[in-house]
Amino acid sequence: MQLREVARLLNADILVGDTNLDKEVKFACGCDLMSDALAFIEDGTLLLTGLTNLQVIRTAEMLDVFAIVFVRGKVPSKEVIDMAKERNIVLMSTDYTLFEACGILYKAGLKGKS
Repeated sequence: MQLREVARLLNADILVGDTNLDKEVKFACGCDLMSDALAFIEDGTLLLTGLTNLQVIRTAEMLDVFAIVFVRGKVPSKEVIDMAKERNIVLMSTDYTLFEACGILYKAGLKGKS
C-alpha cells in the first residue's frame, strides 16, 4: 500500500514529506512504547503512535521507518517536525484513535508483522 493511500484512508494531514507519498508500506505497527517498536518493526513498516516527542523520530531513524502517523489529532512540535524533515521521514496526523486507525488499515489489506 502506498503512503498516499494510507493518508486517504485515515483522512490524514501530511505534516512533512508530501513528495514521498509513493513509497510502499508492507506492514503497520501501532504502539506508544518505543521498546515495542524496536522489538516488532522491520523494513517497510508504518509506525502509528500517540507519542509526539523526539524519541519517536530517533527510534524511526534506527529502524529505517520512513513514515509515522500520529493519532488522536496530535501534531508534534516544530523541533520534531524539523528532525523528521532532516531525516526524510514522512509525518501524518489523523483524528482517529490508534485502535481505529490500525483497524482501518487492516481492513484495507495492510497487515501487522507477527
